[in-house]
Amino acid sequence: MTAGTLSPTATSARSARLGLRATAEQEAVLRRAAQVAHKSLTDYILDSACLAAEQTLLDQRLFMVTGSQYQALMDLLDQPEQENEGLVRLFARPAPWAKK
Repeated sequence: MTAGTLSPTATSARSARLGLRATAEQEAVLRRAAQVAHKSLTDYILDSACLAAEQTLLDQRLFMVTGSQYQALMDLLDQPEQENEGLVRLFARPAPWAKK
């Protein structure tokens, strides 16, 4: 797993319990893959699920673009600031958590 990955085998103690149901075919595939990876079924499922979850989260933060799309973004960022009345009003309001 990559740096920063929450490897279940590297955590100190497991206290959360997860339950899932699978078809016989799914269980067989998972058991075989765990054997090939030299992991317990639990470790294999947790490692695989954490990798998939992290990738899903990264997909929300990392966007792949073409060179021309990247250049268009850089051009927009290089433009001078423009007044945004909506943002001015928003930032003038007190934060909801601020004491009144």
